[in-house]
Amino acid sequence: MTEDVSVFRLNLLRAMHLQVCVLVGSGVVTQLMNRPAPWDPFTGVAFSFWAALAALSALGLRYPLAMLPLIFIQLFYKTFWLIAVFLPLRAAGRSSDLAIGFSVAIVVDVVVIPWAYVVAHYLKKPGDRWR
Repeated sequence: MTEDVSVFRLNLLRAMHLQVCVLVGSGVVTQLMNRPAPWDPFTGVAFSFWAALAALSALGLRYPLAMLPLIFIQLFYKTFWLIAVFLPLRAAGRSSDLAIGFSVAIVVDVVVIPWAYVVAHYLKKPGDRWR
């Protein structure tokens, strides 16, 4: 299975997982330790999601292909955010500092994802049986 993906590409995936684990994880820990009051439910859900993403990304260091869906989650939520949140803000004459970072992250995700592997193992390969 891993022979379909070069060692270089595997290491790029590992670097992505490490980046998420360290940057997102440190951001969550910082917010957790410095919050002046309990989070509202939606903020709590967001930080819980990011904590889980960071923790699971640690597994991506050892199993970069098995944890590839985490990179998809990043790609999709950032793309959805740009479409559903940023574009309406922009149309209303407002902006967000997240737009540039998310745009760069989307490009990096698209470059790092081994698309031939994705097509072979997620689109062409038969799915698991239902019963």
